[in-house]
Amino acid sequence: MKIFNTLSGRKEEFVTQGNTVKMYVCGVTPYDDCHIGHAMSYILFDVIRRYLESRGYAVKYVQNFTDIDDKIINRASGTGKTTRELADHFIERYFQDMDSLNIKRADVYPKATEEIPMILEVISRLVDKGHAYEKDDGVYFRVKSFPDYGALSRRSTVESGPTQSGAGSTKEQELDFALWKKAKPGEPEWESPWGRGRPGWHIECTAMSLKYLGETLDIHAGGQDLVFPHHENEIAQSECFTGVKPFARYWLHNGMLQLGEQKMSKSLGNLVTIREVLENFSADALRVLVLSSHYRSPLTYTTEALTAAQKGAGRIIEAATAKSEGANAADIDLEIYKKKFSDACDDDFNFAQGLSIVFDLVREINKGLESGLNVEKAQITLRELTGVLGLTLEKETGKTTEAEPFIELLISIRKELRSQKQWALADRIRSGLAEIGVVIEDTPKETRWKNEKKS
Repeated sequence: MKIFNTLSGRKEEFVTQGNTVKMYVCGVTPYDDCHIGHAMSYILFDVIRRYLESRGYAVKYVQNFTDIDDKIINRASGTGKTTRELADHFIERYFQDMDSLNIKRADVYPKATEEIPMILEVISRLVDKGHAYEKDDGVYFRVKSFPDYGALSRRSTVESGPTQSGAGSTKEQELDFALWKKAKPGEPEWESPWGRGRPGWHIECTAMSLKYLGETLDIHAGGQDLVFPHHENEIAQSECFTGVKPFARYWLHNGMLQLGEQKMSKSLGNLVTIREVLENFSADALRVLVLSSHYRSPLTYTTEALTAAQKGAGRIIEAATAKSEGANAADIDLEIYKKKFSDACDDDFNFAQGLSIVFDLVREINKGLESGLNVEKAQITLRELTGVLGLTLEKETGKTTEAEPFIELLISIRKELRSQKQWALADRIRSGLAEIGVVIEDTPKETRWKNEKKS
């Protein structure tokens, strides 16, 4: 099995120190509901974990919660809740979202606020070893003390120079980053050797991974937006603290999600939450959409793409669950499908290719069913392969899966009525669909529809 390592920039043979894969995935900052960008990332790493387990590895999977952060502090100040209450509220909603997507729970979910002793231990040793220094506003990591800084993101520190952050900044160098932030009025704070304050963002992942997985990880994973500065800083802190290299053997980063032609971001106001998606589409549909693209590639989200994925998921479910009562078994070489699937996944977790193998098997099963043959063995294999991909194969009720063909039929009839200028009948179809929550939108090129639940 070969996987692409961001640190080396190439595919490498996957080798572990034992049968247990130590895997750390950067988690969320719980200040709002999770969006489909989170779904994309955690679905992908869930499937990577599932595939490793299917290959016989035990996986110890750790994922953190950054439950103290500027975003949480700012959000809580306008709600009347404490930062703890706000974070706990969205952590609970996070678990609900991930469960609804059939994402396996991590072995450990450490929280930054519950790991302060370990965080202080790491910072203290970094200060003692000359890798960190105290200033009036906090403790900073001295980037120039780590010669390998920039290796992950391929950035040079040569030209960094003194800080250009403006008045009030006390850093020695521009790239130096906060390990400990001294207390400000109204913010949560903890006691430390440098006065009361709170941890910086990057230090928590070093402390947590060291505590729960040891000095060297097998896989460290996250989105491509975390390569710099977060993961770069993690490497520097961790290797300076332990004196052990590498901090992680393999760095995996998933591609970013695009919403249509735009990058999805809170600042643009175009976030789509997981809950909004699951109002009209199944968890399997979202998985099929995410897995249709290689994990390192960007993914474009559109309603049309998700509708197509819903249809694809429906085809898989029908093939896997159809009654097979033929007397003669279908002549399908299942070992070939299993090998093609594993070969695809062994090649840098190419689940997109693996999914195409699944659809090839679906077509073979459907041919067998149409010919009145028994396809039970093929259905068992299909369920095994889709289980690795995390598909539930559950038929959705009250969503577009079952109603979609009838809606499409009514829309085509409405189109024909409009062409004949039978406006009243066409409007009756529109009104009738609206009554059950289906909204029609006529555009110059096509007629679109979406299923909206009524409050």
